[in-house]
Amino acid sequence: MTPPALSSRHAPIAFTDTPSHTTVLLQEAVEALVSDPSGLYVDATFGRGGHTRLLLSRLSPQGRLIAMDRDPQAIEVAKSIGDTRLTVIHSAFSKLEEYLTEPIDGLLLDLGVSSPQIDTPTRGFSFRSDAPLDMRMDTTQGTTVADWLQTAEQDQIREVIHGYGEERFAARIAAAIVARRATEPITTTRQLASLVASIVKTREKGKDPATRTFQAFRIFINRELEELDAILTQAQRLLKPQGRLVVISFHSLEDRIVKHALTPPKIDTALRHLPIRGDGFAPSVWTALDKIKPSEAEIRANPRARSAIMRIAQRAGK
Repeated sequence: MTPPALSSRHAPIAFTDTPSHTTVLLQEAVEALVSDPSGLYVDATFGRGGHTRLLLSRLSPQGRLIAMDRDPQAIEVAKSIGDTRLTVIHSAFSKLEEYLTEPIDGLLLDLGVSSPQIDTPTRGFSFRSDAPLDMRMDTTQGTTVADWLQTAEQDQIREVIHGYGEERFAARIAAAIVARRATEPITTTRQLASLVASIVKTREKGKDPATRTFQAFRIFINRELEELDAILTQAQRLLKPQGRLVVISFHSLEDRIVKHALTPPKIDTALRHLPIRGDGFAPSVWTALDKIKPSEAEIRANPRARSAIMRIAQRAGK
């Protein structure tokens, strides 16, 4: 990809959030990311553009920004911004390396599902309304949850619910799904939510009994953790020395992967005295700079921010 031509003339940027979406840790993320206003940055999870709009307002006329998303609806919003410094790419962020022709100064990842995706019933992410059981972030490709459930082995369904949803009733839910599909296909969110509710009798405070199962299927069908692992590996190669990586995660599975990627490799203490270097002695690529959680005020204004954790790291080197 060739970045857009630089211009000293560009449209004014409104960086308030869209009515249907409130960006979490908006100011904090942008302040952490931008070290050179004339640099090249990537917002790999455009969503509805809260971070992108504020980033553009902080960049100089020479600065450039790439916005990515795999959701076609998000891409339409991004294209409407109309700033010559902005390049919009419809793609999963695991493919970022394919589009870059030069190192970048900063990479932002705001993980998980966006409020518009949850709040649009036809996308099938929410158990609060009846809709097709889809859950694909990119509706132009891939398999829906409904189609996958029709053919998946019971053991695989159980592993997905347990591994990605950390649901202790995973085995019983998987068995119930297989039994139900033998008589009728599970094609809607209400069918799935009702089935799970009939199995999960204990209630977690503030959570619908279907929460963990829906999370698990969404993560699995969109390969969210594999995507995250791929982009974190690429970031080591794509960022300039001293470049910034900012990652906002919303559940423990994501944050564990991010934390692990940014943690310096451990040295085997039994070999510490030997004059050798191996993988265990490799210097860390990252310097962890900070870990930030939303303020109480932000959580009161936007309860969906409650579980967010933002990790900030800097690429080693000079």
